[in-house]
Amino acid sequence: MSKGFEIRTFTDERAYHSTAVLIYLKAVKSVFEHADVTIGNSLNQGYYSYINLGGAQLTTSDIHKIRDKMEKIIAHDTEIVIERDNAKHAAEKWRSLGYPEKADLFAGRPEDEVAEIAELHNYRNCMYCDMLPSSGYIDLFDLRPYRNGLLLRLPNALHGHSIPEYRDDDKLYEAYAECRRMRKYTGISYLADINREIRNGNTDKIIHQSEWLQSRQLEEFAERIVEEHKKVVLIAGPSSSGKTTTAKRICAEIKRLTDVDPLYLGTDDYFVERTETPLGLDGKPDFEGLGAVDLELFNQQMEDLLAGKEVDLPEFDFVNGTKVFGKRITSLQSEQVLVIEGIHSLNDVLTENIPREDKFKIYISPLTQIAIDRHNRLSTADARLLRRMVRDNQFRGYNAEATLEAWPKVRAGESVNIFPYSSSADVVFNSSTVYETNMLKTFAEPLLRAIPESSPQHDEAKRILTFIKYFDRIESTDAVPDNAILREFIGPRK
Repeated sequence: MSKGFEIRTFTDERAYHSTAVLIYLKAVKSVFEHADVTIGNSLNQGYYSYINLGGAQLTTSDIHKIRDKMEKIIAHDTEIVIERDNAKHAAEKWRSLGYPEKADLFAGRPEDEVAEIAELHNYRNCMYCDMLPSSGYIDLFDLRPYRNGLLLRLPNALHGHSIPEYRDDDKLYEAYAECRRMRKYTGISYLADINREIRNGNTDKIIHQSEWLQSRQLEEFAERIVEEHKKVVLIAGPSSSGKTTTAKRICAEIKRLTDVDPLYLGTDDYFVERTETPLGLDGKPDFEGLGAVDLELFNQQMEDLLAGKEVDLPEFDFVNGTKVFGKRITSLQSEQVLVIEGIHSLNDVLTENIPREDKFKIYISPLTQIAIDRHNRLSTADARLLRRMVRDNQFRGYNAEATLEAWPKVRAGESVNIFPYSSSADVVFNSSTVYETNMLKTFAEPLLRAIPESSPQHDEAKRILTFIKYFDRIESTDAVPDNAILREFIGPRK
């Protein structure tokens, strides 16, 4: 019988999810001895996975068998043992078991480095993070078919230890198809692949390929906007997605096609006066909620702009906490496109006076393009955290400790203000590149190492350092274009 486990923090969530994935992999292997399972990106509030049965189709009966096996493993409360071996032996073991991407990853590590392997009733795998002590701690999971694979859906820290309501993120699924195109074009699917390219001196080639594909996708979006005669482009995404750079690049592509500069607006200039900012549940000002935006002014000005009227656009003075007028008086020309960027841009309440047919919505997120191995991925949340940590230090005067302390509240706000509206987007733009974590490591590693053991954030810093150690460093940023999204975080060329 399940022991149950209350997910209160993101640390709890990672341990719960990793343990549940291990149980899932063990169950599939028990039901289909020769099946090959790939764990994909997060999707529909779960993990998308594909089971290769050698050409046979997965049936409803097969899914029931996997679910039943998982429930039996949980009921038996089997201990999860963490085995420790050196990297050389781990590489030999994974190669003999037919997992070359795992073997290559460990083969690139110092031979005597400790490799941790989780063992569950004679099934072994690397999960790269802390696990729960036994299978009996998993009390909630959902398994359901999706497209050509399965969704393993689990409770999380943002939903009070309950499985979130199902939402079909079909646009995200399509965006992951772009990731597959990227992998095919670059020949990089796993972390060991990019590490090998870096060691072989092919870093610049990988950067150029990644940036070219990303540029091509932005060109395609701009072409649609112009061909469909959209009047307003709305861009939103979670923290550290690269919204500002993406908006500017979309503006540049639209101008290239029309020879007319779009009018760019950021919704941050429409904050209510700081004294009027609503308070959150913690009693502190809630700058993330829609209530922090002067909706009446914003909607009226958007309506006036689209009607061709002259408008006095505000600029928000973040030092004094007030809007300043008289600096940006403008109007929208008949062929001019309005580009709006901000966390609430996909929420129709923000633009309720603008007809839907006039809008083109872009949801942006760094959807990690490479996997550590076929069973483990770098999470999108961790990819964004690394970006934010580096940017906070480079441009905002915050150390890594401050970034880590603020991160849980940032993520909680995203779950309310951003993620629920992603499915309304016309397109999803993946702002990630295959090389960026290797480059961000060069900036982030010393920041994380500077966090003292006495800090409440030390354990989280240690966790991040543990997984980024597998990424080979990219020291030089010279090959990264000036307009690359990554420049928003690492800064311009020196």
